[in-house]
Amino acid sequence: MREITIGTRGSKLAVIQAEELKNKLVEIFPELKIHLARIKTEGDRNRIASLDEFAGQGIFVKELEKSLFDKRIDVAVHSLKDLPTEIPDGLTLAAVTIRLDPRDVLVSRRGNLAELVPGSKIGTGSRRREVQLLAPRPDLIAVNIRGNIDTRVRKVSDGEFDGIIVAAAAMIRLGWQERIAEYLPVENFTPAVGQGALGIEIRSQDSEIYELVSKINDSPTWAAVTAERAFLLALGGGCQAPIAALGTISDNCITLEGMVAGIQGNQILRAAEQGNTGEPEQLGKHLARKMMDSGALSLISGTRP
Repeated sequence: MREITIGTRGSKLAVIQAEELKNKLVEIFPELKIHLARIKTEGDRNRIASLDEFAGQGIFVKELEKSLFDKRIDVAVHSLKDLPTEIPDGLTLAAVTIRLDPRDVLVSRRGNLAELVPGSKIGTGSRRREVQLLAPRPDLIAVNIRGNIDTRVRKVSDGEFDGIIVAAAAMIRLGWQERIAEYLPVENFTPAVGQGALGIEIRSQDSEIYELVSKINDSPTWAAVTAERAFLLALGGGCQAPIAALGTISDNCITLEGMVAGIQGNQILRAAEQGNTGEPEQLGKHLARKMMDSGALSLISGTRP
């Protein structure tokens, strides 16, 4: 069996994710030799600008994709929520891992969301999280925060922030569940598309690598995130407006919940649809059309319905 190289960002969390993929592959292919290549991305270098300014631009994936094209790596592993819905020609999303808890969580020095005192500073790098935070608690102060998750958690411990909102999956992979003050309910905090899953990207024509990574693809997660990504793409996946979706699987049915908020965050639109796991893209497009009919495009564009 050949040697392969997995490309990953260099953060502690990203390396844990790459090791997770490595271990899954070695478990199935014990003779496979796997190397990790740590690659710094634009998102790692620019830690000042808000992530929403780069919506849909793939600032955490472009350098990894370039390394795939240059054949310096054979596989790129991403937090799926960072992977744009439109993938460059010549590359493909070949597999996704089984999804961990997709919810957002509050890491706080002062209890859960209801217990935070007015004026508490809550850090988030996402407009999506900000608008959903301020909807039930407009008396809180949402502050843009960047940096790796360990840096963000430390800013809470140091008292720079009263709390932060991050992905549950990130805290779980780091083994920091005890630091979670509250798992935020998905009916009020719809997560980012793909949140909790890892996306495995390869060169489209590399059939040998596809045969390897396809063995670790989780079919229920694939169906759920395919519906989510189709929903986001249909609404214009590169826009700066807050858009979120979560697909959940029961038997052969997907329940897809969508959220679109105005650019200013003054209105939140939610809807849900159900469909067959065999047609996840159609479900995502159908929910997008349903929300467009309810005024989603005017929210996204910042115009009045």
